[in-house]
Amino acid sequence: MPDAGIQEARFSFTESAARRIAKLRQDEAKGDGLMMRVAVLGGGCSGFQYQFDFDDAVNDDDHVFERDGVKVVVDDVSLDLLAGAQLDYKDELIGSYFAVENPNATSSCGCGTSFAIG
Repeated sequence: MPDAGIQEARFSFTESAARRIAKLRQDEAKGDGLMMRVAVLGGGCSGFQYQFDFDDAVNDDDHVFERDGVKVVVDDVSLDLLAGAQLDYKDELIGSYFAVENPNATSSCGCGTSFAIG
């Protein structure tokens, strides 16, 4: 696992995302022990899609990022596709959602959950 300085440069999440994750965690049975897992899977309308889940375990190939007492976990393979990306939580008139600002994505679908790397 890379050192914390390198990890911080590779993936981050905003204060807004941390607040929302903390709020969602309160509604879950295991609450405080949960971390947000961000993964990239093959599929979606553009080739890759983001997946957001809660997890209570850290695997050998995971990287843990922390902000304001909230942890986000990203596996090695996903982190390669998320290098330099930032997770944000947007609360707008049209709706509320997690958004990944990914500098590696060359295009994305209209819903923002699928992207292509080219």
